[in-house]
Amino acid sequence: MSTILPTPDYSWMSEDALKVGYKAVLFDLDGTLADTAPDLAYALNQTLIRANREPLALASIRAVASNGSAPLIRLGFGEGLDESEFSDHQQRLLSIYRQNLTRETTLMRGMAPLLNQLEEQSIRWGVVTNKPARFTEPLMEQLALTQRAACIVSGDTTTEPKPHPRPLLYACEQLGLEPSLCLYVGDARRDIEAGRRARMTTLAARFGYLTPEDEISHWGADGIIDQPGDILQWIH
Repeated sequence: MSTILPTPDYSWMSEDALKVGYKAVLFDLDGTLADTAPDLAYALNQTLIRANREPLALASIRAVASNGSAPLIRLGFGEGLDESEFSDHQQRLLSIYRQNLTRETTLMRGMAPLLNQLEEQSIRWGVVTNKPARFTEPLMEQLALTQRAACIVSGDTTTEPKPHPRPLLYACEQLGLEPSLCLYVGDARRDIEAGRRARMTTLAARFGYLTPEDEISHWGADGIIDQPGDILQWIH
């Protein structure tokens, strides 16, 4: 059962949007659409092993998996690296990851049937992620999602990444839709902030990569969902 926050204020929505309902669902990638943590963990652990360090358990990596390569390096090596060492380890991690994008990566549990249902109902879906295009595009291709997605916006597609609203607004341009006709789903505070600034309805994914310190109910999302299928309740 999903947890719903107090009824949001939709006074900013156009009359047409209120009549027609949502026409598209946009997803964050890591930890929302796809479970990429195993391959990011593999890349980090291979980097650690090559530096004669002990690998880490997936559970300890999972919570920071969607935050980028720098936090992963800090998790594995601590804060004591000089700039040159940090850069060398980071580039090695990225190189390993680029070669292992879908070694174990799959859609998040429950996401495949949701995408099928969205497509059956002619509701378009897309991706807006901070992941650079050099990783996003081949990953989507290898998961056979490129042709299915109505838009794919990476972290370097626009001049500003999330939490700036520009990537989400660019996605709306690609879809030819008002922001008010789109739902944005993410598992990080930056996702919700970007969606709200873009004047979209936002859903926080409790099934994503959260830490015990994440106070998801304080992010300001319009709703909190426990599984991908809960999105259908909002659409209908």
